[in-house]
Amino acid sequence: MSEAIRHSPARAVVIGGSMAGMLAAAAVKDQVGSVEIIESHDLPEGPEPRVGVPQAVHIHLLQSGGVDALEELLPGVIDQLAASGAHRIPVTTNMVIYSPEGWYRRWRRATHRLMTASRDLTDHVVREQVLKEPHVNVRTRSRAVGLLGDGCRVTGVRIRTSGEGEGEGEGERETELRADLVIDASGRASRMPQWLAELGIGGLAEDRVDSGLVYASRMYRAPVPTHGWPVVSVNADPRLPEPASAGGILPIEGDRWHVSLMGAPGGQPTRDADAFEPFARTLRHPIIADLLALAEPLTDVSITHSTANRRYYYERLRTWPEGLVALGDSVAAFNPMYGQGLSVIAQGALALRALARGGLVPGLSRRVQRAIARPVEAAWALTVGQDIHFATTTGRNPHFTDRLLQRYVNRLSLTATGSFRTATALTDVLTLQSPPTSLVRPGVLLSALVGPLRPQLEGPQFTPEELALLDGVRGRS
Repeated sequence: MSEAIRHSPARAVVIGGSMAGMLAAAAVKDQVGSVEIIESHDLPEGPEPRVGVPQAVHIHLLQSGGVDALEELLPGVIDQLAASGAHRIPVTTNMVIYSPEGWYRRWRRATHRLMTASRDLTDHVVREQVLKEPHVNVRTRSRAVGLLGDGCRVTGVRIRTSGEGEGEGEGERETELRADLVIDASGRASRMPQWLAELGIGGLAEDRVDSGLVYASRMYRAPVPTHGWPVVSVNADPRLPEPASAGGILPIEGDRWHVSLMGAPGGQPTRDADAFEPFARTLRHPIIADLLALAEPLTDVSITHSTANRRYYYERLRTWPEGLVALGDSVAAFNPMYGQGLSVIAQGALALRALARGGLVPGLSRRVQRAIARPVEAAWALTVGQDIHFATTTGRNPHFTDRLLQRYVNRLSLTATGSFRTATALTDVLTLQSPPTSLVRPGVLLSALVGPLRPQLEGPQFTPEELALLDGVRGRS
């Protein structure tokens, strides 16, 4: 069949009501007659915690590449996020970053932007915009338990649905839901490898690289107005002999700071609230602990051990069935320390939309899967390229080429502390707006050879206005 599928209206089924699921629905809603989102839990009506998203308690941000992709998928959503309290962060103008090579300068000319907010708010704003479409529906208390079809074409999913007030396994009924396109956006818990095996598709390659980092996070009432307040981050240095540690403060809605601290085996944070700020003081610089001493804790400490990088190489399979796509953490999940996850999801969904505009034609699913792999590959190179150099990492050891590349990246990072041009080139890659290969352009190579053009900063760079606010808080204390 050489034409787009003729029967109308076509139906898409999305497995998972997460950010990936909502953006998948946004990507295909204009190409099909209906979108059915299968979600195992109830969805909150407002910016509240959603069951099944434990990572929501930790800091999240949208990189520039993700901001652009999200806005293209859902025009106006970035302004809506900002109106709801999310913060637009000019890069590096409103960032106080301590890299292993030194403090990055807060260049007055912003070249990129981040969006910071609680995960609950981001999910809510995106979910609200997607679900206002009358032909996008959510079927809650339902779980996908298998695929319909065969190794050549997937024709739907088998789902189990529980009634109101019934727990998993109680009063469940199983039904078949036919679809022209099935999108797996079920996250880290995806059962896609098993489902493919049931269809007779084997040989799936998988990578897992785990630095062993543990995340501890907490919300604080900020001691200063957060509008215009910078992101603060102390990055881990894999060259140090002690266990790696890092931390960050993101300004979010409601004049709050969202704080996450990370530590590798032998130096991991705990749930103990009394130990949270002392742990922050053990980082490579005490700036985060100094700021938290002025703030008011609002929540207990939340912990997660799920920080491994895991990737399935669906795009490499010799056969891939028509009518099936995997997106988001179902394909690749990243160490959250680098803040790439949400942006990779948005870029993958944008790739899906671009290709689906041509209709549900033969070969579409394979082309989409390969297109989704491109932003995944860029983020994978960044995250794994850093994690493999921690002494606690399992799953892969750095080879000679990895060490050589790391030395070059370290040189670029050092140069970026005193060179606007190099800082911009490095930020292009870190915010997923340029591929890592752009760092070997002649101009970038030359700037790395020359080195930083300005002397290194001796400490964190705050503006006079920010310092005055902090001095006022200390005075009141």
